[in-house]
Amino acid sequence: MRTSGAAAGSALFFALAPGTVAGLLPWALTRWHPGAPLTHWLPARLVGVVVLLAGATLLVHSFARFVVEGIGTPAPLAPPAHLVVGGLYRYVRNPMYLAVIATILGQALLLWRPVLLVYAAFVAAAMVAFVVGHEQPDLTRRFGDEYTTYRRAVPGWWPRLTPWRPDP
Repeated sequence: MRTSGAAAGSALFFALAPGTVAGLLPWALTRWHPGAPLTHWLPARLVGVVVLLAGATLLVHSFARFVVEGIGTPAPLAPPAHLVVGGLYRYVRNPMYLAVIATILGQALLLWRPVLLVYAAFVAAAMVAFVVGHEQPDLTRRFGDEYTTYRRAVPGWWPRLTPWRPDP
């Protein structure tokens, strides 16, 4: 796959997957109308904006790594040719999933809508099940010892404090 094809495929998958999970479905649950009783409590809303923007930024960065480093997409139908271990992936194996959850949690704080907290918990559980049941076995099969070494060195869900550097 060429970089232009990887970029186009990643953009399409970005719109379909995180766009639905972190955008369309939260909108369907809330219509993005603030809830009560603390909808006017500015500190919570500001934290929500920061978490939402951080999640969206980290999500875009994670997708870009698949294009630049992996020469592929995060979509299972067009996987990367190379294991993606740079950028945020040096700190945590699943930054994309964490960014989606952060985006949903940011919306929950910004709008003060507890339904989004429940939704985020369901999304997180589905992501963990997907990673354990499909992604880890697939990456082990495709990348073998390279992925096993990476998996041992970099945590899946709680970021390292220092970046992992693979042995040359």
